[in-house]
Amino acid sequence: MPSARGGWTAGVPFRAREREIRVYAIVRSGGRQHKVAVGDIVEVDKISTAKVGDTVELSTLLVVDGEAVTSDPWVLAGIKVTAEVVDHHKGAKIDILRYKNKTGYRRRQGHRQQYTAIKVTGIPTAAK
Repeated sequence: MPSARGGWTAGVPFRAREREIRVYAIVRSGGRQHKVAVGDIVEVDKISTAKVGDTVELSTLLVVDGEAVTSDPWVLAGIKVTAEVVDHHKGAKIDILRYKNKTGYRRRQGHRQQYTAIKVTGIPTAAK
């Protein structure tokens, strides 16, 4: 019987179905970590030196290739995820309001973070 939670599908148990092997990596950009796969478009903090269409390299913290997990810093030092810059844009406006009662102190400030959209083009795997 098919389950809404995906345990059984058309009478075949989940573990017996063919699993998709997906390669992904955890990369560092702008002091943050992002999980990326080939073809993903990721929004990272602005990369000021890159123009639209340029290729950038991101440092890798972890690579998962199916069942093989690579986390050794010596191996990952030679692995760089390549990505293409798609767009530079600003994020949503954040309003900052400061108020202290009974003194008339009010300050209003806004902020829009600048982002770079990148499309991941390649994740090299460690040599086996």
